[in-house]
Amino acid sequence: MSLRCFFVFVAVFFYWTPLHSVCASDLFDLFMSPSDEARIGQEEHPKILAEFGGEYADPKIVAYVNSIGQFLLQTSETPKARFTFTVLNSPVVNAFALPGGYVYVTRGLLALAGSEAELAGVIAHEVGHVTARHSANRAGNSILANLGLTVLGIVTGNEIVSKVGQLGAFAVLQSHSREDEFEADQRGVRYLMRAGFDPHAMSSFLRKLQAHSHLEANIQGVSPNEGFDFFATHPRTSERVKRAIQLASDGKVQRPIVGRDVYFTKIDGLLFGNDESQGFIQDQRFVHPILRFEFMVPKGFNILNGQRSVVAKGPNGSTLQFDFAERSKRSIERYLRDDWARGKGLSDVEILTIGGMPSATAVLHPSGGRGDVTIRLVAIGFDSRTVYRFIFVTPRRLSKEERRTIEHTALTFRRLNEIEARSTTPQRLGFHRVVAEDTPETISKRMAVASFKLERFRTLNGLSLKQDLTVGERVKVVLK
Repeated sequence: MSLRCFFVFVAVFFYWTPLHSVCASDLFDLFMSPSDEARIGQEEHPKILAEFGGEYADPKIVAYVNSIGQFLLQTSETPKARFTFTVLNSPVVNAFALPGGYVYVTRGLLALAGSEAELAGVIAHEVGHVTARHSANRAGNSILANLGLTVLGIVTGNEIVSKVGQLGAFAVLQSHSREDEFEADQRGVRYLMRAGFDPHAMSSFLRKLQAHSHLEANIQGVSPNEGFDFFATHPRTSERVKRAIQLASDGKVQRPIVGRDVYFTKIDGLLFGNDESQGFIQDQRFVHPILRFEFMVPKGFNILNGQRSVVAKGPNGSTLQFDFAERSKRSIERYLRDDWARGKGLSDVEILTIGGMPSATAVLHPSGGRGDVTIRLVAIGFDSRTVYRFIFVTPRRLSKEERRTIEHTALTFRRLNEIEARSTTPQRLGFHRVVAEDTPETISKRMAVASFKLERFRTLNGLSLKQDLTVGERVKVVLK
């Protein structure tokens, strides 16, 4: 069906249907069947895996999360439905669902959760989104709005920047509405209670998520609303927390399951932060010990490490993307003009050397759009086979100095020698049993993180600013 015919169909539908009998779900049901939902989920699943680092390669963790998910599914309105529960190999704290029963939790979220009941609360919430068809409705809305991941492509008319700012499969993960969140909470609490878990775990984990989001925003120097974490797809407020607590108070579970110790045993040794095969994000530094390179982004930029590219979003509306491609035998300048830009309008073409490597840069002129952004391309000839590439998209309202600071990221790109590469090792989650002389301050000094050691320790363990430790309990620490 052509786009024109589709809108004619919608117009005719509304003309002949009484307005009081039409709602969004009615219109949605006209073109989105359960089989359509399953198809969308199957199609988007590989994209999600690609953007979030694939499935976490620990069969014990994978089986553990799947067992909780399948158990909760049996308490839902669709116990015989086929669901796929996936642990994503990403440090980003997030969970979400796609149509057709595809539910995802990141290992970053597993690290933050403090018990089996808290993890179950997250999974139950996502199952609630699926059974209420929220994720399917969002997919339908994406189809209607033609969110075909072409934000900058429309502005520039150039395919090489059509993916900047869209974050690949992240565009599938639009923010849920407040009403959807309430309904998913209601369903999630219901599933938790039927399964025998402590329903208050849902609200306790919401508080941890809020603390984590604020800490990450503080570290990055941005607003909590500008991140890529759980709150980007699940808008949470204090009202939501109170509501979840009230929902849990409406019923009682005899001897509710919390599962703190068993959960800690399951996640002991969990990879924390980035996998070395994907490269590491260390504050404003991105380093790849396998491919042996690093670069620095400006302060305030939030870095998202995907499977094929690195995207950094700035507080001033700027975006940069870093990726790689095969290099032809021609000069790096010819690669930039002919292979990458493919003859599109370029200006300010300049040949330079970055980190001892032949490089070229140019400004790409937007076509077919408003032209209110500046797009700079930078190509770096890493070796005879590989070229690394930066795309900088900055609003024209920025000053030359502000733009220069952002684009300076490309000049920080450099090779790592063997010793530097070997010294960059992944972090893992460990545990420490508290003794009488321990304090958050003393234990946090052992955290293998570059900065905000105490704040990270408290957030990771769900400790408030004035909360003390309990002798004999186990607490999480980040180790190398």
